[in-house]
Amino acid sequence: MKAHVASLINAVVLIGLGCWGYLGSETPSKTALIPVVFGAAILSLYKGIKKENKIVAHIAVLLTLLILGGLVKPLTAAIGRGDGMAIMRVSVMLITTVVALGAFIKSFVDVRRARKRAGQESV
Repeated sequence: MKAHVASLINAVVLIGLGCWGYLGSETPSKTALIPVVFGAAILSLYKGIKKENKIVAHIAVLLTLLILGGLVKPLTAAIGRGDGMAIMRVSVMLITTVVALGAFIKSFVDVRRARKRAGQESV
């Protein structure tokens, strides 16, 4: 999967499930909107990622890595409460985040290999 597609899917999932978690709660907490903010930020970087802008892609990777770390605590809290829907929502967000991060890493490795091959061909 291309990095820009994985990032787009991740952003939409973070926004959608984050909103669902906030609006669907009987006692909503503003911290439930953190994935929404990160999803919106990642979504705003989509065009740059698609155009393979190196700086934009690295910013997106940093945001993706931060939200990955930030989703661990809500998952452990949901497991502790035994809240099946919250476990499902956070797990899906974690899975899409890991997939997006993997797609970014693969993309970076592919670019590096292509540059290395191009350098060897010109010698």
